[in-house]
Amino acid sequence: MSSVSLPTTVERSAYRGLVRRKRLLLGFVAIALIASVLCDLALGPASYRPADVLRAVLSPASVPDQLRVVLWEIRMPVALMAVAVGAALSLAGAQMQTILNNPLASPFTLGISAAASFGAALGLAFGIKLLPVAVDYIVPLNAFAMALVSAMLIHLLSTRRGVTAETIVLLGIALVFTFNALLALVQYLATEQAVAAVVFWTMGSLTKATWAKLGIVSAAILVMLPIFARRVWQLTALRLGDDKAASFGIDVPRLRLQTLVMVSVLAAFPVAFVGVIGFVGLVGPHIARMLVGEDQRFFLPASVLTGALMLSASSVVSKTIVPGAIFPIGVVTSLVGVPFFISLILSRKRNTW
Repeated sequence: MSSVSLPTTVERSAYRGLVRRKRLLLGFVAIALIASVLCDLALGPASYRPADVLRAVLSPASVPDQLRVVLWEIRMPVALMAVAVGAALSLAGAQMQTILNNPLASPFTLGISAAASFGAALGLAFGIKLLPVAVDYIVPLNAFAMALVSAMLIHLLSTRRGVTAETIVLLGIALVFTFNALLALVQYLATEQAVAAVVFWTMGSLTKATWAKLGIVSAAILVMLPIFARRVWQLTALRLGDDKAASFGIDVPRLRLQTLVMVSVLAAFPVAFVGVIGFVGLVGPHIARMLVGEDQRFFLPASVLTGALMLSASSVVSKTIVPGAIFPIGVVTSLVGVPFFISLILSRKRNTW
């Protein structure tokens, strides 16, 4: 009868050191995120010193009314929306890459963002309601419905025998082109005022962020994040392969389906409120993986923080490209994400992912 060897003192010490290192990296990213948010608040048509911004954040009553109004009513919702949207998209991309075992998976590359954008455009242009509830929230609900349709198509294909990661990516590209064509048709048939609203979605912008919209996106994250946190061991085991995960008693098909539904929620609401933000869901998880590895106990918060930092930094860049002008943030993230996406495709190390 074989005996199981217990970890030695050296091995336990090495493990504790590894855990400590990962926690320090998470703390460093969190500090960088706070600094980026403060920079985002300081920059704009009227720039403020970081010390004044920090004082206005910590003690609003101690600063002039003009500074308090600019920061808390105009810039704060935008800056925090960048954090929330980046966190949601990166978390969605991380879990898509996990359950599909595909390094190229993300809400943008697999067509979920394009589907959500098309659903939102139907509500904006024609008032079409895809779900018979909550008329006041027709746009985000339409976005969620179409994102769910796209996610289910991906799920059905991923469960077929012989389907590879490359096949799923090709399906996602086909969905992107399909929904973009449908979106163009909506723009062709809509009125000029509706077209202007739809164009906002296609370019991606944080300028129309409000506290109410921020609350909805944040609520989606706060609901989904604890669910993923309770499943960290299941999701980590899934990276070992379906058979290995099933041997641990994990219902793999059910886990995949439930995760795809939650991913649809995380991808739909940001698109419904700020438009299509590309590549955050692809780049954020890969940066997190390089920092802390595949262990979901660390990969989960790292993905949230890196995605939030990436979009917050993009918001800062969008204000500094041309003084006095704010570029659509979707353009900035695409300029960063496209080279990263190409490098993933051309990489010969996929088998080590």
